[in-house]
Amino acid sequence: MDFTKTTEQDSNYNHLEKMSINELLININAEDKTVPIAVEKALPQIEELIEQVVIKLKSNGRLFYIGAGTSGRLGIVDASECPPTFGVPHDLVIGLIAGGDNAIRKAVEFAEDSETQGWVDLKSYNITSNDIVIGIAASGTTPYVISALKKCNEHKIITGCITCNEGSPLALTAQLPISVVVGPEFVTGSSRMKAGTAQKLVLNMITTATMIQLGKIKGNKMVDMQLSNNKLVNRGAKMLASELKISYEKAQLLLKEHNNVRQAINAYKSGN
Repeated sequence: MDFTKTTEQDSNYNHLEKMSINELLININAEDKTVPIAVEKALPQIEELIEQVVIKLKSNGRLFYIGAGTSGRLGIVDASECPPTFGVPHDLVIGLIAGGDNAIRKAVEFAEDSETQGWVDLKSYNITSNDIVIGIAASGTTPYVISALKKCNEHKIITGCITCNEGSPLALTAQLPISVVVGPEFVTGSSRMKAGTAQKLVLNMITTATMIQLGKIKGNKMVDMQLSNNKLVNRGAKMLASELKISYEKAQLLLKEHNNVRQAINAYKSGN
C-alpha cells in the first residue's frame, strides 16, 4: 500500500548540535505550538469515538488502551489517573503495554513486534463485546496493536485508535480511527515529542469528556475524587465550603465524616 510515515520524515531543522540552548528551546516550542491545531482538525473523529466510549461505559463495559513504548505508557498514565480523579473503579479504564508492566520503565526488546501477544493480553481481562478498545501508536504500524484490534473486530468488539499518520495500517484497522497528523519531529523520528503530546491531548479529551458525560463532575469540580493526600482534602473542604455556603472548618468536619465531596454535599442538603 502507498503509505508514508510523516512521523519518520526528516526534521524541518538540521545541525541541532550547533544550536544554543536558547535556539533549541525556541525551535522545539515552535514545533509544539502546531500540535493543538493538528488535534483540532481531528475533533470530529475524537467526538465519534467518545460517543461510543460513553455508550459502552454506561452499559457496564470497560475502556481498554493498548499500545507499545511511549504510546503504551501514555495510555497507562491516562487510565491510572481516572480512579483518583473521578472516583471510578480501577478496572473501568485499563491500560496495556507491549512487554507488560516491566515495559513501563524499561523498553522490552521486540515486544511491539508480536502479532499474537496483544490479543492474549486483552483476553487475560476476559474482554467481551461489552467493552471498547483503543489502540495507540504514533506510527500506526505497530504489530502488537494492529493484530489486537483485528482480533477485537473479529469478536465484535468496537475498536478505535490514536495515531499520527494518515492512512496508516492501524487507522485502516480501527473502526473509529483518530489521526492527528503532526508532521516531522524536531529530532527526526522521535515520536515521544509532538506525536506523544498529541496523543496525550487526545487521551485527556477522551477520559475527561467521558467522565463528565457519566456524571463524575459537578459544575466544574471533581466531586468524586479520592481524598488521597492533604492537598486533595484541602481542595475538597474548599469545594464544600463554597457549594454549601458554610465555614471552611465546618466543611472539614463534614468531609472527615463522609470522606467524599459528593456524599458530603448530598448528606448536608438532605439534613443527614
